[in-house]
Amino acid sequence: MTRLGMLTPSSNTVLEPVTAEMIHGVPDLTMHVSRFPVTEIALDRTALQQFDDAPILGAATLLTHAKVDVIAWNGTSASWLGLDHDRRLVERIEAETGTPATTCVLGLFELFRKFAVRRIGLVTPYTADVQARIVERYRAEGIDCIFERHLDIRDNYAFGTVPEETIAAMVREAAAQRPDAVVILCTNLRGARVAATIEAETGVLVFDSVAVTLWASLTRAGAPPSVIRGFGNIF
Repeated sequence: MTRLGMLTPSSNTVLEPVTAEMIHGVPDLTMHVSRFPVTEIALDRTALQQFDDAPILGAATLLTHAKVDVIAWNGTSASWLGLDHDRRLVERIEAETGTPATTCVLGLFELFRKFAVRRIGLVTPYTADVQARIVERYRAEGIDCIFERHLDIRDNYAFGTVPEETIAAMVREAAAQRPDAVVILCTNLRGARVAATIEAETGVLVFDSVAVTLWASLTRAGAPPSVIRGFGNIF
C-alpha cells in the first residue's frame, strides 16, 4: 500500500476530486489530505503570510498520523516566492516528520529537466503582477516564458469555478506558439483532462499542476508514475 499525503490550500475544491479521479482503479494507492488557510493569491503582505511555515508544518504533522509515505505541498506558491522557499519547506517537513516530502513546483522543475524544457507557455488564473513575478522567478531558474495568459483573479476559491473550456482555450493558444511545454500553473484549475487532450491534438507537452504533484508524489514515494493512465505524457 502506498499512501500519498497532500497539503492543500483550504479554499481549493479541485485537487482532491481530480487526484482521486487520476488514481481511481490503481491498486494499493490512496491519497490523504491536510488543509491550512489559503484564501487569496496576491503579493501583499497578508496574502504572502499565508505561506509561512508554521501552519504548513502543523498540517504536515497531522498527515503523519495516517502513516503516509510522502508529504507533498500541492500548491504553486514557490512560483512567486522562489524555489528556495519550497526547498527549505521540504527540508523542514522531512526534519520534523521523518517523512519524505516534495512540492508541486519542485516536481515541475524536475519535469523540465526530464523533458529538456527551456521555453514554456504559461496559463494561470492569477493577477498580472503575480504572473509577472512568476515569469521573473522562472527566468532566474533558466526557464523562459515565451507566451502567457492569465485570468486576473485573486480569490482562490474562484479559481476552481473556471470552466474547463476556458482553460482549454488558453492552453491551445499557448500551444500554438510551439513552446517546449505549456504549464497550467494552479492546483485549483481543472486542467488535468485538458492536458492529455491538447497533447494529443498538438504534440506539445502540457504540464498540469495537479498531475505534476501526483507525479512528484509517486516518484518521491518510490512508486512508478506509469500506474496513472490517460492523464498525459508525464506519466
